Amino acid sequence: MEHPTECTLGDDGTALVAVLGEIDFSNADEVAQALRDVVAEWSPPVLRVDLRAATFIDSTGLGALIEGYRAAAERDIGFVVVNPNPGFRRVLTVTGLCELFGMTDQEDLADEESSLSSTTGA
Repeated sequence: MEHPTECTLGDDGTALVAVLGEIDFSNADEVAQALRDVVAEWSPPVLRVDLRAATFIDSTGLGALIEGYRAAAERDIGFVVVNPNPGFRRVLTVTGLCELFGMTDQEDLADEESSLSSTTGA
């Protein structure tokens, strides 16, 4: 089974955890553990969770992200979810997790504008 995350540490100390494929009951514990490990081992000023390559998320996947957020918050580490597809963004908005995960309205507007211009060719 392929590992569901790729973890990297930037030159500025910011950690990036890219989630790959599905985040569901079969691997949510592994995703949560990767997030906790990054917090414990690297203690970055900010932990970014990149959902660009994620294809599906269920309630256990959301729970894994919440566990990562809690681990980061306990150590005063910023936690930001980036690059969610429109479906994930909708789920995070409906569940009230956008603000918790550092997703601002400005980022939402920029992403929507970018999507519109790439679809319309503007």
